[in-house]
Amino acid sequence: MVGEDLPKLGIVAGGGALPGLVIAACRTSGRRFHVLALTGHADPQVIGDAPADWIRLGEAGHGFALLREAGVEDLVMIGPVRRPSLGELAPDWRTARFFARVGLKALGDDGLLRAVIAEMEGEGFRVIGVDAILDTLLAPLGALGRIVPDDQADSDIQRGLAVATGLGALDVGQAVVVQQGIVLGVEAVEGTDALIRRAGEVRRQGAGGVLVKISKPGQERRIDLPTIGVATLHAAADAGLRGIAIEAGRTLVVGRDEVAALADSLGLFVVGIETVRDRT
Repeated sequence: MVGEDLPKLGIVAGGGALPGLVIAACRTSGRRFHVLALTGHADPQVIGDAPADWIRLGEAGHGFALLREAGVEDLVMIGPVRRPSLGELAPDWRTARFFARVGLKALGDDGLLRAVIAEMEGEGFRVIGVDAILDTLLAPLGALGRIVPDDQADSDIQRGLAVATGLGALDVGQAVVVQQGIVLGVEAVEGTDALIRRAGEVRRQGAGGVLVKISKPGQERRIDLPTIGVATLHAAADAGLRGIAIEAGRTLVVGRDEVAALADSLGLFVVGIETVRDRT
């Protein structure tokens, strides 16, 4: 099925470059689309001249109406969104009703994301993952550049993998930094870049640490796949890390060729790894 025959796509756009890549993919394939950009999160320069409406995060009722008015059938949610307080949300009646219904589910990322998807599907939209549109962004197995982990780095990756899996099971975060077997930091609400900076402040002497980033067990992959890009590599280099290990097939790499070239120039490795669930 060619793009123009596919259902019209609604792009709920958060921050970063990914919404722009989805817009470009739709234009290349001829697929009809409409952007619902989140004010304070989406970048106007990334959205550009794409057909778009802008809403606050708390205007779910208005957003659903705009999507239906635009003739949208499929929805993709893409780009990071900082979770606001309820005061910042200033929710409309539709959003307030949603939070009242999901209750404690909203306290954890996974429960909240599943509830958001159920709400959208209850409104008649079909929610799809960005990997259905940008499948070439998924990390492959193995090194992206010329540099590969040595034995110490491999050991740190395995340690980080065990810790990150435990974190994910508790719905805490997706990433951990390990140096010479010592956990320098784990990801929570602050995000990966802040984790890397914090790990750089407490790093030890000797061989640098490794960032390990994987999806959570049972994670809702249609919305919240782990993502890295060139900014992640710059942060890693600034923090004195030796490299980054990401989950193959479940992590998005924005600008894979650029990431591989930059990793080589910075002397870092970026490697796609298997997790326990991939081996079973």
